[in-house]
Amino acid sequence: MSGASQVLQRWQPGQVRLTQLPPLALYVHLPWCLHKCPYCDFNSHAWGMARGQQGALPQRAYMQALLADLEASLPLVWGRPVVSVFLGGGTPSLFDPDVIGELLSAIRARLPLQPDAEITLEANPGTFEQARFAAFRDAGVTRLSIGVQSFDDRLLRAVGRVHDGAQALAAVEEAARHYATFNIDLMYALPGQTLADWRRDLDVALALQPPHLSLYHLTIEPNTRFAQTPPPGLPDEDTAYAMLDALVERTAAAGLQRYEVSAHARAGHRCRHNLNYWHFGDYLGIGAGAHGKLSFAERIVRQVRWRDPARYQQQALAGQPVAQEHEVAARDLPFEFMLNALRLRDGFALSLFSQRTGLPITTVSGTIEAACQRGWLTWDRARDWVAPTALGFDWLSDLQALFLPD
Repeated sequence: MSGASQVLQRWQPGQVRLTQLPPLALYVHLPWCLHKCPYCDFNSHAWGMARGQQGALPQRAYMQALLADLEASLPLVWGRPVVSVFLGGGTPSLFDPDVIGELLSAIRARLPLQPDAEITLEANPGTFEQARFAAFRDAGVTRLSIGVQSFDDRLLRAVGRVHDGAQALAAVEEAARHYATFNIDLMYALPGQTLADWRRDLDVALALQPPHLSLYHLTIEPNTRFAQTPPPGLPDEDTAYAMLDALVERTAAAGLQRYEVSAHARAGHRCRHNLNYWHFGDYLGIGAGAHGKLSFAERIVRQVRWRDPARYQQQALAGQPVAQEHEVAARDLPFEFMLNALRLRDGFALSLFSQRTGLPITTVSGTIEAACQRGWLTWDRARDWVAPTALGFDWLSDLQALFLPD
């Protein structure tokens, strides 16, 4: 289907009525890692001799596929300003800084990025990647997200990470030298981890005074090595809850506000790209296996790119990067909106629901009332503001499920 045909099809009469389009972000997936972690269910692929692969990453060949993908998508987002770019993976910091710089320049030539657009790159703490941090900044990256996971060598081995605690510490210190805003990813409830271990990891992280922390409970996801062979020594539920209590208490005392379920930030350092997700904004996703959400006047469409990197490159260069696409049914939009927005600790203006879904507030008002009666939500009608209570945050999955279609 030609770009013009795609646009005409998207603007046909549909199930919703959007009076304005939401902010637009760009997600770019760089799918390769040195090693596939046993807990990871992202579309990442180990690059190394173990798979019989020879030579360096096909960086520029992959970049050409990304640009072909972007150009095929331009008719769907033409003229819309881009508020943020997120280079995720995989391990994007395996790519050379000059390639990242070329990619960002090519993106700017094709999309109208806002002057203050946030540009995030995910990085690993290995010494090889650390040496590139300053060059990534010079290439146009404004924010790093560092996959530390733990500073404890024993726990890093338990979850299959390829770096050690000393490298993790050095990576954060290097990021602080070159970036005003950066994020540390940490995980808890790891195999063999005690509450005392978790407190020590928090001590190390907070002593570094990061502007942003993302703190995740390890979950055993389907189609991972941990799902096939569960690791021994996983903390029990009570210990995991104690770890959560500790992180909430310690981050608040250190001046980091928990603004989302897993995200904690100092004033002025919230992740704008992720906030756009949680506010049900739009995002064009390019790269192998990338997901996207795009809004039009009378419909909202979700896309998925081809997952296998080789197949993706072939299809993108042929002008067919999208493997799956579907229009989100109006009956599913309340749940999809609330699945994102209810993750925000401060809540949201209820008018945002209508702006982003094209549906009247009456579609969800009865369910909001029911959640308020359970003590899971508050609804400030004078401010038109809805927010989860502490109890609602604790029972977030149940709260979100109230908005599932009958």
